[in-house]
Amino acid sequence: MTDASLRLSIFFTILLAMLVLESCFPARKSKLTKRVRWLGNFSLLIISSVIARLLVPIGVAGIALFAASQNIGIFNNVNLPSWLVITLSIVLLDLMIYWQHRVFHLVPILWRFHRVHHADSHIDASTGLRFHPVEIVLSILLKGLAVLILGVPAIAVIIFEVALNGFALFNHANIRLPRWLEYPLRAILITQVLHRIHHSQIVEETNSNYGFSVSWWDRLFGSYKSQAQKTDDDLDIGLKSYPANKKSAGLLSLLKMPFRRD
Repeated sequence: MTDASLRLSIFFTILLAMLVLESCFPARKSKLTKRVRWLGNFSLLIISSVIARLLVPIGVAGIALFAASQNIGIFNNVNLPSWLVITLSIVLLDLMIYWQHRVFHLVPILWRFHRVHHADSHIDASTGLRFHPVEIVLSILLKGLAVLILGVPAIAVIIFEVALNGFALFNHANIRLPRWLEYPLRAILITQVLHRIHHSQIVEETNSNYGFSVSWWDRLFGSYKSQAQKTDDDLDIGLKSYPANKKSAGLLSLLKMPFRRD
């Protein structure tokens, strides 16, 4: 099995598992049908993937292989055990993604693209895949730059990207873990409840819990919020300027959203 097919297999396995759990144990009810939301969300994923592949055909792992062949980057020029380099690479890439996410909230021009993700009126696994193509390309370029500077090995890139996609599907899933599991788990990971706070319509809550995987970056940098003003059942999800309707959930609307005048 090739690297690409293995990654796709893991991705679709996690996606299917989350969709089954959402169907059996939904945490919240959507105002829109799955057909309306999923058509826009998954179409956006396909378009973003195609554009990213055309603009960065070798991918981030390819950039890592190039850096290794040319001895570019810190880890390619220091003598450290492979396991330590891989571990440090994954941790540092995750830290970079935390700050990337935070900056996309704080810089107005970047927020215009990232709000496509936040405008979803409901959260499920498909929301974790709903990003504007411009944001996807920028994210790939930033990861590629980090890989070049650090000299991240290709295996670390693959592990990180598989984990990042898996965690994004997990913490966006429309499920609610039992309290006895969710509370200790949130000490390490961003759970569904914590990430729904990040998707709240209240700005102070949206600007919290930026982590896609672990919760310790939010704790370390003061952006952790353990509880919203409303309960998880009553939390208002999305953006007030984009009410839940078929038009705002459509693919064309999602693509045009960053360029709309507010």
